[in-house]
Amino acid sequence: MGGRLGHLTLPIFSVLAAIGYVYYTTVFVAVSRWLGLSTAAGVANAAAFTALAAACVATYAAAVRRDPGRVPPDFVPDVEDAKSSVHEIKRKGGDLRYCQKCCHYKPPRAHHCRVCKRCVLKMDHHCIWINNCVGHENYKIFLVFVLYAVVASFYSLILIIGSVVHSVPKDEQSGSYSSRTSIIICGVILCPLALALAVLLGWHVYLILQNKTTIEYHEGVRAMWLAEKGGDLYHHPYDLGVYENLISVLGPNIFFWLCPVLNTVGNGLRFRTSYDIPISTPPM
Repeated sequence: MGGRLGHLTLPIFSVLAAIGYVYYTTVFVAVSRWLGLSTAAGVANAAAFTALAAACVATYAAAVRRDPGRVPPDFVPDVEDAKSSVHEIKRKGGDLRYCQKCCHYKPPRAHHCRVCKRCVLKMDHHCIWINNCVGHENYKIFLVFVLYAVVASFYSLILIIGSVVHSVPKDEQSGSYSSRTSIIICGVILCPLALALAVLLGWHVYLILQNKTTIEYHEGVRAMWLAEKGGDLYHHPYDLGVYENLISVLGPNIFFWLCPVLNTVGNGLRFRTSYDIPISTPPM
């Protein structure tokens, strides 16, 4: 059972403990053994990894603390609004989507989270590792954290492998086994972690390029199957083309795409669709 937003849980403690252990082993064991903390190369690598680890902790804390987006209790979809060319309806009955548990209508792309016990704007998924949903308001922060974590994981692996390759004769003479044990444990943690994070990052980059959430991907698979069964073609209505899709998630300023600042387009209650684009400028 998940805790409330921002509350520390066992998975969060596990993530923070892993970050701390990897940081200590990388800087004070791997870099110290290989380059030395008194050399220019050692100081430069230690400083770079420290900055990267700090960025990981900061973006992780922001993803944990940031509300993913609440549906206003008085939200009512305006079916006569000319600016809203798409209104999501229930699969059965064709009625406007209404959450019986929250007792309000659902905006487009919003879903009810059984763990958080409320509806979340543009919900992607509930992540136990941040004890929070990933939605409209914190999706970019979550993505930037994963990106920083991937870079930090592979950077740490490079430093650890370098320390092992270049420090074996020295260790054999000194007979110190504690540092080798720390490096082995750190490597066991990092190898699957780096792979899993890289796959997760690749998955979300794929989703962003199509302007989909994880939930919409799975719904789209079924919709595509039903469309093909009926002899039609399915097109994701929120796919605006690669560049517009990137802007909708990362913000209009390309210089802030990799920064953990909230500059997401829109308020999460209404989204542009491919039907809003003039016929003369089709999606990419």
